[in-house]
Amino acid sequence: MNSDRWLPAVLAALLHAGPPAIAADFAPDTYVRPEIVVDPAPDRFSVCHGGTCEIVSQVALGEEQWARVAGLFAGRVVDAKQERARIAEAIALLESLVGALTGTSGDRARNDPGESWWSQMDCIDESTNSTTYLRMLARERLLQFHRVEARATRGYFIFGWPHTTAVISELGPGTRWAVDSWFHANGQPPEIVPLDLWRTGWRPGSPAKQPPMNTDAH
Repeated sequence: MNSDRWLPAVLAALLHAGPPAIAADFAPDTYVRPEIVVDPAPDRFSVCHGGTCEIVSQVALGEEQWARVAGLFAGRVVDAKQERARIAEAIALLESLVGALTGTSGDRARNDPGESWWSQMDCIDESTNSTTYLRMLARERLLQFHRVEARATRGYFIFGWPHTTAVISELGPGTRWAVDSWFHANGQPPEIVPLDLWRTGWRPGSPAKQPPMNTDAH
């Protein structure tokens, strides 16, 4: 992606703050396109694709579709770790449902260009969409142990290419977690790792104690 499109996205990712945490609340975020619905609901939300929200599709799920998502949180969730696992499942399911509605089912892992960029999502698309999905879960009171935060960015061209992720924080201890769906293809669960570790350049397969330098290119 060229720098003219990257700079607004990077600047947008830097501008975020949030109110005190409560389970169904979420921090405000600076979005890169005005068409993006900032208070998403299952029957009205937006999805970014094509790179840096070049394309914004408006989406609505049916009651049965949303019931499948909500059903993932049915039954007792005993702790934050279990809830993070269900969050990962929910985002994967939402990607599959949305992919069929928007024609983005072919989104490939990372920034594999393939034959079409129209259906592909870079990290700005992925982090924006994941934040939207997380806000929907929070709005519907499905999150007991986490709050949705503003997105976070690492790199800033100094230590490698910028890379942006969705973020949640664990209520109580306040531990922040990266929810990064960019590493995998559409419909696959995102990686959820401590944000401090993610900021060091972590990627799937990285050793936990000595993460590699961030060389993300997207």
